[in-house]
Amino acid sequence: MGQKINPIGFRVGVIRDWDAKWYADKKEYVPALQEDLRIRKYLETNLKDAAVDRITIERTEPTRINLTIHTAKPGIVIGRGGADVERLRSELSKIVDTYKGQHKRVNINIVEIRKPDLNAHLVGQQIAADLERRVAFRRAMRGAIQRVQRAGAKGVRTMVSGRLNGADIARKEQYTEGTVPLHTLRADIDYSWDEAMTSYGNLGIKTWIYRGDAENGQFIKDEDVAAAANNRGRGNNRGRGNSRQNGGRSRRPRQGQASTQGRGGNN
Repeated sequence: MGQKINPIGFRVGVIRDWDAKWYADKKEYVPALQEDLRIRKYLETNLKDAAVDRITIERTEPTRINLTIHTAKPGIVIGRGGADVERLRSELSKIVDTYKGQHKRVNINIVEIRKPDLNAHLVGQQIAADLERRVAFRRAMRGAIQRVQRAGAKGVRTMVSGRLNGADIARKEQYTEGTVPLHTLRADIDYSWDEAMTSYGNLGIKTWIYRGDAENGQFIKDEDVAAAANNRGRGNNRGRGNSRQNGGRSRRPRQGQASTQGRGGNN
């Protein structure tokens, strides 16, 4: 089950909260859902360069909509003096429906993603941007994996499918570093599917990032991810090396090459 299902949907209600927080009656459910789709489509279209990951919609009152935008570039969303966020608020107020003749008030809250390299969607977007710039797919995937590991992730997996490097036959390539326990519900695994539009066709990009385990009964938040990564630091590579002091093995000289220890008489 864990290998097939979406890791985010698999953990909703366990360690991950819903992106839409509202309740509606039978007659009001469809209009509210269509309103959500219009809001998300507008924000995704107008905030392409703002590194937006999640958009949370909450309705506490019939005439109020609270939006929470999770972004790695809050300055682009807010703008100088808050001009851009005010423009977004006014435009969204025009596309939402009215409730019994009253205009709905839209509130926008901006949440900064402090560790963008631990966000699967942002990592997938970076891989897609590299592929669209004609960077070799292996180089793009390995570079993304290195950045994720330096950020403090416990495991990462990336997969690219399509006509890789312009090949006639489509195929899949994937790389994995660390562990990605998909069956463990307490494991905080972020997942994303992105798309790169190249001259040879569209390439699909899947990204899994294992960021650690969640505490019992606690939902994962962006600030919790950043704090956990800072606690782990970059100490995952401590103690590694090929020196004999750390229990490793030194490389043997190749055939035809002299060892510096055995040819001391050449001096």
